[in-house]
Amino acid sequence: MTTTTGHVDVLIIGAGLSGIGAAHHIQSAFPGRTYTILEARDAIGGTWDLFRYPGIRSDSDMYTLGYRFRPWTEPKAIADGPSILHYIRETAAAAGIDRHIRFRHQVVRAEWSGEDARWTVEAVHDGETVRLTADFLYACSGYYAYDGGHTPHFPGIERFRGTVAHPQHWPEDLDYTGKRIVVIGSGATAVTLVPAMADRAAHVTMLQRSPTYIISLPAEDPIANGLRRLLGDRAAYPIARWKNVALQTLLYKLSRRRPGLVRSLLRKATIKQLPPGYEVDTHFKPAYEPWDQRLCLVPDGDLFAAIRAGRASVVTDHIEEFTETGVRLRSGAELAADVVVTATGLRLLALGGITLAVDGREVKLPETMVYKSVMLSGVPNFALTIGYTNASWTLKADLVSQYVVRLLRHMDAHGHDQCVPVGDDDPTITERPLLDFQAGYVLRSIDEFPRAGSRPPWQVQMSYPHDLRTLRHGPIEDGVLRFSRRPAARAAVPRSA
Repeated sequence: MTTTTGHVDVLIIGAGLSGIGAAHHIQSAFPGRTYTILEARDAIGGTWDLFRYPGIRSDSDMYTLGYRFRPWTEPKAIADGPSILHYIRETAAAAGIDRHIRFRHQVVRAEWSGEDARWTVEAVHDGETVRLTADFLYACSGYYAYDGGHTPHFPGIERFRGTVAHPQHWPEDLDYTGKRIVVIGSGATAVTLVPAMADRAAHVTMLQRSPTYIISLPAEDPIANGLRRLLGDRAAYPIARWKNVALQTLLYKLSRRRPGLVRSLLRKATIKQLPPGYEVDTHFKPAYEPWDQRLCLVPDGDLFAAIRAGRASVVTDHIEEFTETGVRLRSGAELAADVVVTATGLRLLALGGITLAVDGREVKLPETMVYKSVMLSGVPNFALTIGYTNASWTLKADLVSQYVVRLLRHMDAHGHDQCVPVGDDDPTITERPLLDFQAGYVLRSIDEFPRAGSRPPWQVQMSYPHDLRTLRHGPIEDGVLRFSRRPAARAAVPRSA
C-alpha cells in the first residue's frame, strides 16, 4: 500500500547535525516556504544519537563543529556526545524545527520529473510506503551506513567465550567493571574508548595493526572561554570560531607542505606524554604522512595519562585468531580478554542508500560528478552535504545551506523552476575520487560514490576559506549551472518568500 502525504517546497533527508542546520537556514530565509524533514530513525541527532559507547565525544572543537548561527556556550570545547546531542535538539526545539520532522521514514527512492519540475520521494514508514512530492530535495544523510559498522572476519571469533561489541551498536547492559578489555583499532573511536573504559576496567589494551597520528589538545579552550567572559557568548563565538579555523587550516597546510616537520613535532609531543623508555616508534609512528588520514584528537592527553597510570597499554601486531579466552597474535603472544571491542571503522553508504532517478532514468552515482561539492551533474534541484575530512563537518554543512538559500533566491528572482549542473562530459576534465583520503573506511567504498573533477567547479576543495569564497560569495550564474522553467501549462503559483 502506498500513501501520498502531500507536497512541500523543500524536502530535507536526515535530522542530524546537518539536517537541523539546513532546516534552520531554509526556515530563516523563507518563512513562507514549506519544508519537511524525513528521518529514518525515531530521534533527532543522527550520529550523536546513534553512538552510545563510553566516552563518546567530538573529535573537533565545538566552536567549529557548532552551528555558525548558534553559539556554543559550554566551557568544554571538546564536548561529550550527550552535550552535543542536547545542543542539536535544543537548536531544533528553539526554532520549532522539531515540528517539521517525520520520524521512522526511511527514504528509499526519489524520482525527478522535468515535466512537473518536482521530485516524488518514496519512504518506508512502519512497513508501508509513503510518497511525498517536493520542488527541491536536500540530502543531509551523511555518508556512512547507520545499520552497522565495518567488522572484518576474525578467525575463531565464534570460540571466544567473552563479549564482543561494536561501538556503533553498544550493548546497554554491558558491565565491564573489573574486566580485561581489548579494543581492536587505532582510530578516533578506539582512542576515545580506551581512556574512558580504563576508569572502570581491570585493564584496557588497544590492539592496532599500525599506528595513527595522535594530537593532544586542552578539553577547554582558554582563549575562547576568556573571550566569552569578556565579550559574552554571541560576540565571542565568531572570534573563537575563526581562530580555530585558522589553526586547523595552518596545521593542515603545514602537514601537506612540510610533512617531515609536522611528523617530528607530533613525535616530540608524544614522547613528552609517555613514560621514559616507551617504544614510541613502535606504537605511535605511522608509516604514512600527517593528514593522509585524519589526525586523532585526545583531550587533555587522556589516552597518554591512562598509559602512564598503567591502566591502559598499546600493542601493535596482527590478529592470528581468537581463542576461548582472548586473542592470539601473529607474534605468538596472546591477549587475555573478557570483552573485545571491534572499533574497526564505518561502512560508507552514499546518500543513505537512496535510489535517484531523473525522468525515468536511474542515476548511477559513480557516473555523476559533484558540482561545487554541493550538487550532482545531471540531477536537477538537488543538493547534498558532505563535510570536510580535515576540519569540522559543520563548517561545510553551514556553507552548503547558505549556498542552497542563495540558489533558491536566485531562482525565485528570475522565475526559474529548475536548475541542473551540466558539462562534466568535458574531455579536458579528469575524474578524481570524491574524498582524496587514505583511511580504510574510505578506500573500501569510495568507488560507489559520485566523482570529483580535476578543475572547478567540479573539484572538491577541503578548504573552508576556499569554499567560503565560492559558496557564500561566488556567482550563482557560471555557465555550468543551467536554469529553466517548467512548461507554461504546468506553471506553479508564485511562491511566498
